[in-house]
Amino acid sequence: MPLTEPYDDHLPEEGSSAAAPEGGAEPGAGAPEPEPTLPEPVRQRIVTLTAAVLPGLPADELPVPLRRVAKFAPNRRARLGAPVIAAQLTADPLFRQRVTARVLADAGDLGAAVVEGTAPAAADPVEVAALAYLARPRGWRELIEASGAAVRAEADSAVVAELVREAEQRATRAEHDRAVARVEAEKLRDELARVREELGQLREENRQLQRTLRETQARERRANELLATERGRAARATADSDAELRRARARLAEAEAAAGVARASAKEARSVDDARLWLLLETIGQAAVGLRRELALDPVEKLPADFVADAFADSSAVTPAGTAARARDTDDPARLDQLLALPRAHLVVDGYNVTKRGFGEMSLEQQRKRLITGLGGIAAQTGDEVTVVFDGAERMHGLPPTPRGVRVLFSRKGETADELIRRLVRAEPAGRPVVVVSSDREVADGVRRHGAYPLGADSLLRRLARS
Repeated sequence: MPLTEPYDDHLPEEGSSAAAPEGGAEPGAGAPEPEPTLPEPVRQRIVTLTAAVLPGLPADELPVPLRRVAKFAPNRRARLGAPVIAAQLTADPLFRQRVTARVLADAGDLGAAVVEGTAPAAADPVEVAALAYLARPRGWRELIEASGAAVRAEADSAVVAELVREAEQRATRAEHDRAVARVEAEKLRDELARVREELGQLREENRQLQRTLRETQARERRANELLATERGRAARATADSDAELRRARARLAEAEAAAGVARASAKEARSVDDARLWLLLETIGQAAVGLRRELALDPVEKLPADFVADAFADSSAVTPAGTAARARDTDDPARLDQLLALPRAHLVVDGYNVTKRGFGEMSLEQQRKRLITGLGGIAAQTGDEVTVVFDGAERMHGLPPTPRGVRVLFSRKGETADELIRRLVRAEPAGRPVVVVSSDREVADGVRRHGAYPLGADSLLRRLARS
């Protein structure tokens, strides 16, 4: 094929006015011979060689159309400038000669051999044809034709090899398909045998099911007969029940009338009992007022726990008389509300024992604030005296305002909150209900010996959660 497909121009032959005599035509010949048809690999190699030497040519030796192409990147120069390069090689013999001089210098021995009209047998025919086209030594057309024949032979060999490879692949696939078909046929035969066996089993099961169906239908007929009989009996029983229900309703009406009479009698009797109870309580109240006036007892401003909080005085270790009679109880959370409902009850709380069990993820300041706030709600609801005791050598700073009815105490240096709690319990008079909330076994045993009611921390935490 021509060097460039878009152009029909041809390079001038030997004897033309634009170039020196070359080996491609006889001297004195008339019109130049037409350009030979170049194989596509040869044409691409000529463009690549030319594009590689363009940047090395002086700007004044470059044709105007190629000056912009010479500035392209190497990987774009041959690809984008191929049409222009081919056209200039065909139309400008002087430019071709300049390019040829640089290409032959880069080709070395192979270029020298091509200029002499010979080519090594081991040389690439495409490279030889490209150099021959540019240098155009004597016999260059034969070199190009030989290169084309070699390229076509290689292409034919490649096609034949590809056809052979495809045939071998098809043969391999056919053999594989036959093997797969044999395996599938074996599987299908095994599947057919299995299906036949299952079909025989299904037929046997069908016969058994039909026999069972006939038996079931016979039992169903007998059951329907029995059902009809039972329905008759049920109808008779329903009639008897309705009659009995009417009689029972009549007796119920009589009983309700008698109960109304009894309620009226009980109401009258209760009125008499209420009058007697009111008279008794009034007598007791007047007696208590007279006793308080006789003893000249004024209302107290301080409670026993206040004296413990102020003085931290040591009390005798001997159990006061009568404390053995004070109520004892186990750690039952359900008892907290009942104990707080007792008159003038005193609730003593082991502060950190409760807070670390209920909300230990908070800081100590947040624990104290949350507990004191919750105890304020209990004091407001029950009206009871509430004391919460924390471990601490001195009074902590940053405490929230103490709610009404709640006393906050800190153990002093050298004393624990457990010891302070036992002091508070011993300071109370015998007979007053004192409730101590702590999950510490030692604290519970100590206050129980002094007649207090020990309860676990969970009972108070549940009570606070309910508030």
